[in-house]
Amino acid sequence: MSSYENKLSRRAFTGAVGVAAAATAAGLGAAPAQAAETPPAGPSEREFRASRGRPSRRPNILFILGDDLGWADLSAYGAPHIRTPNLDRLARQGVRFTDAYSGSATCSPTRFSLYTGRYPARTRGGLAEPIADKSVGLEPTHPTLASLLKASGYATALIGKWHAGYLPDYSPTKSGWDEFFGNFGGALEYYSKLGLGGEYDLYEGDAAYEDLRYYTRIITERAGEYVSRDHHGRPWLLNLNFTTPHWPWIADGDTEQSAEIVRRIKAGDPRALWHQDGGSVEKYKEMVEDLDRSVGEVLKALKRSGQEEHTIVVFSSDNGGERFSYNWPLSGSKASLQEGGIRVPNIVRWPARLEGGQVSRVPVFSPDWTATLLEVAGARPHPAYPLDGVSLAGYLLRGEEAVERDLFWRVRGERALRRGNWKYYRGKSGRDQLFDLAGDIREQADKAAVEPARLAELRAAWEAVNAGLLPYPA
Repeated sequence: MSSYENKLSRRAFTGAVGVAAAATAAGLGAAPAQAAETPPAGPSEREFRASRGRPSRRPNILFILGDDLGWADLSAYGAPHIRTPNLDRLARQGVRFTDAYSGSATCSPTRFSLYTGRYPARTRGGLAEPIADKSVGLEPTHPTLASLLKASGYATALIGKWHAGYLPDYSPTKSGWDEFFGNFGGALEYYSKLGLGGEYDLYEGDAAYEDLRYYTRIITERAGEYVSRDHHGRPWLLNLNFTTPHWPWIADGDTEQSAEIVRRIKAGDPRALWHQDGGSVEKYKEMVEDLDRSVGEVLKALKRSGQEEHTIVVFSSDNGGERFSYNWPLSGSKASLQEGGIRVPNIVRWPARLEGGQVSRVPVFSPDWTATLLEVAGARPHPAYPLDGVSLAGYLLRGEEAVERDLFWRVRGERALRRGNWKYYRGKSGRDQLFDLAGDIREQADKAAVEPARLAELRAAWEAVNAGLLPYPA
C-alpha cells in the first residue's frame, strides 16, 4: 500500500470492461478508501449485487465543470459561509475526492488536459496559459474524449465555456462534439455576452446566437433540455462548462453592474471584465450558490428523464480559487502550482454502479477522468496519442488498489510533481522545495534540506517528463 491510503475494501465487485464493438461498460461498485470522513456502512457484496444489476447499456456521461471554483468553496469541502446543498447531495450519493487536482493552474490548459487526456504541453494550444487570441487552439485532428466516444456510438455535446481556440479554425464541432452552445473565450459579461476583446461571444454551433439573459440561466436551461431529450437509444456525453463563479462578479439580477461593465468595455477599457474594482466575499458566495442551484436543476431534469441510474456524473473545477475563493488551509491560488492553484473539488456519481457515501484520498487529476470515461464507455484511446491520465476504473469499479504514479504539472515559471504524499515544487523564486502533504497541506514546512535524496529523485522525475513535452515559445 502506498503512503496515501488507496486500497478499497472488498465491498467492490468485479466488472468486465467491454470494447466499443460490444457496447458494454464496466461494472461499478467501489468501496471507500480510508479518508478524512468515515462513510456510512454499505451493503455486503451479495446485497450490492442484488440491488445493482449489471447495466444493459453503456452509461451516459455528464461532466460538469465550474470555473475558478476553489477546493474549499463547497460546504461539503468545508466552506463555512457558502451553502451548496445540491453538490453536497451529489457527494453523498457518490465518491468525494479530497486530493483531486486540475490538469493545470489556469483555464484553457486544464481544458486541453481534460479534452485530450494528455498533459497540456503535448500540444501547441496547451502552451498558452490561457488562450487569449486566434493564433492557437485544439487542433481538430487531435483525438478528444468527444471524438473517441462519438466514434464508438455516443451522441456528444458541449454546453458552456469552450476556451480551446476560436473560429474559424477551432471549435467543439471540429473536435468531436456533435453540438455546441456556449462561448469560445475565457470570460464574458454575463448579460451582454461581450468577451475580453469586446466581441459578442454566444454561439450555437459556429453561428452567433442572441440571448441577453443571465448566462448561467441560459446554459442551465440548455443542459436540462439536452439531458431530457430522446437520444434514440444512443448513450450521450455532455460537457457542461459553467463560467460561474469566474469574474466579472455579477450575480443574476445585477443589471446595473452589468451595464457599467458594458459601458467600460465599449469605451475601450481592456481590463473591464477583470472587474478588479468590484466583487466581494458576499457576491462570490451568491455566485457559487447560484452554480449549486443550477447544477441541481440539471440533475433534477436528469432524474425526471428516467436516465439518472445509468448516467455517470462528474463534477470538478478547471483550476483553484481566485480572489474571493475560500481556500483555507491551502497556500496559493489560480495560476500557481501551490495546492491552492490546482487542488479542486471533485465528485463522481453513478447510481447503478457506484456505492454512495464514499470519500477517497487517492490523488487524481483531470486527465485521469478522460481515461476513466473512455474505459467505462468501451472506447479506446488513439494509439498515436497515448494518454497521460490513468483510468480509475479498476479502483472504482473492481476494488483494486489505485495505480501509484506521479502527478506532473508545469506552467511558466513554476513546476510541481506529486508522488504519494510528497510534493516537489519550484516557484518563481527558482528554489526547489519539498513538502509532505500528509501533515503539511499548507506547504509551509520545506523538507528539502532534510530529505535531499528524495528531493533529487522527484526533481529528476519531473525533468524526465518535461523532456518529452513541447517547449514554451520564446
